[in-house]
Amino acid sequence: MLWLVWIGIIAIVAAGVVLVIRQQRLEPSSQQGETPPLERTIFTLQIGDIVQYMDADWVVEGKLTYEEDGFSWYEYMLQDGDRIRWLSVEEDDLVEVAWLEATNSLDVSSHPPQQINFAGDSYRCMDSGVAQMTRKGNVQRRKAQQCRFFDYEAAEGKVLSVEDWNGEIEVTVGQRIRPSDLSLLPGSGGSIYRS
Repeated sequence: MLWLVWIGIIAIVAAGVVLVIRQQRLEPSSQQGETPPLERTIFTLQIGDIVQYMDADWVVEGKLTYEEDGFSWYEYMLQDGDRIRWLSVEEDDLVEVAWLEATNSLDVSSHPPQQINFAGDSYRCMDSGVAQMTRKGNVQRRKAQQCRFFDYEAAEGKVLSVEDWNGEIEVTVGQRIRPSDLSLLPGSGGSIYRS
């Protein structure tokens, strides 16, 4: 009879060990950190991921998160060799994605006008404000804790952005694109172009 009690105790301990091991496999420990999803979306890109667009493989080297009054949007700094582009992603009522390139060909003050003429197009200011910033990876000179932004639109999905980073003005210009135009691939988890 005593041996039945011992067998019962051993069975309960073994079942407990099995449950603990299964729970650890399902929930990674806080020391391991969160594992990013294997399938990427425009909202879950990580440093080192690849964005394929226009027959080029662009590596995600940095990510800016803008936050204004509880609303967030992202800009990813992408690099292919010496070329740098910005992928802007926001979701309001619709998902809006823009492919942007920095330009030095437009001289704008810290108080840009309601309308800007650039490269034969007339851009109208559609939104402006001040966003709080968080950043990951390489985002070039965009280091301020907040950014004043002015977003412009022109015909045929053309966009222009003016950002004031503590007096340093950054201008990007580009085009709205469809998210389906991009192929997103998980990468190495680290910067490719920065040592």
